[in-house]
Amino acid sequence: MKIGIEAQRIFRKNKHGMDMVALELIRNLQQIDKVNEYFIFVRPDEDNTVLEDTPNFKIVELEASSFPIWEQIVLPRAAEKFGCEILHCTSNTAPVFCKVPSVVTLHDIIYLESTALNIISGKGTNYQKFGNIYRKLIVPLNMRKSKKIITVSNFEKDCISDFFNFKHYKKLSAEYNGVSEYFKPITDKKVLDLIKTKYHLPEQFFFFLGNTHPKKNTKGTLKAFSDFLKETGSAMKLVMLDYDQDELQKLLIEIGDADLINSIVLTGYINNKDLPAIYSLSQLFLYPSLRESFGIPIIEAMACGVPVITSNTSSMPEIAGNAALLVDPYKSEEITSAMIEVYKNEVLKNKMIKYGILRAAHFSWKSMAENVLNIYRETFGLQLTQ
Repeated sequence: MKIGIEAQRIFRKNKHGMDMVALELIRNLQQIDKVNEYFIFVRPDEDNTVLEDTPNFKIVELEASSFPIWEQIVLPRAAEKFGCEILHCTSNTAPVFCKVPSVVTLHDIIYLESTALNIISGKGTNYQKFGNIYRKLIVPLNMRKSKKIITVSNFEKDCISDFFNFKHYKKLSAEYNGVSEYFKPITDKKVLDLIKTKYHLPEQFFFFLGNTHPKKNTKGTLKAFSDFLKETGSAMKLVMLDYDQDELQKLLIEIGDADLINSIVLTGYINNKDLPAIYSLSQLFLYPSLRESFGIPIIEAMACGVPVITSNTSSMPEIAGNAALLVDPYKSEEITSAMIEVYKNEVLKNKMIKYGILRAAHFSWKSMAENVLNIYRETFGLQLTQ
């Protein structure tokens, strides 16, 4: 069978969550399926060595002036040209008019929900606003047309089913994301020193993967960290990646602590392969998001032997299990209290590290790829063996 996989952004240099999910899916399918023929549709970009052709996997680079044109016009033409019998679109949306039957990975539907968070999200960047409008138009059409919808947690599966009032619940499948094998505790001093120098890391720090998306709760986390420093008198630093300094200063003024800038280190974009060392160097990983469909960094941090504070909302309790401290992300004082508890309680910290490593072991990209293969088989009669 000929299978097309949309992975249009995996060649871009600065990859993010959905890009890594698509990349790991393809890499693991290359390892476990030597029978069926795959066409990986990507947009040309500078990081074109992350994936290579194999005997039954062909990378097809498709040019287009914009993403909507690429997805709605160029992609379906290519899928039909190469004779694809399945087109798996990996990043929430898919071509509306395409003769090839589709599978869509729908990571979340935050942009469709009538919630306070969605109202806040309307205040995001222009790029985020455009993305939300595009998904609001395309996703409902894809939901009706696609043969199968894959999402990443049971929480999100229920959200999708409730929102669209799905009568055919079997059309939906929840398949957990994984954690890459290189996410493990890093103890090699040379490696750790190299990463500390590369990203100008302090001796002791909490790690926070915040960004400008409102769901990441950057403002609430900064307020909680500010209060943590005031209550403990600690010299702890907060390391954040890829965040604009002017935007950061605005948030610090809003929380009434402009001087907190002196306790924050902005690293810029961090290569995914460097993250395990940064996790390993950190004292604590903060992930008190307002809403997540999965939360890959939770299990990445746990796999690296770092205690995790995350939220008691949406999918995060499902993913974290009993291995993290759960807080109400809308209450910064709860985040602060959790920071203090881990900071002062060595027994608790060690217990969280132990449980976290065990919890992370439940998630693997190979398992996710095997489950996706089974979906292809069950939905389209895919052949799995010679």
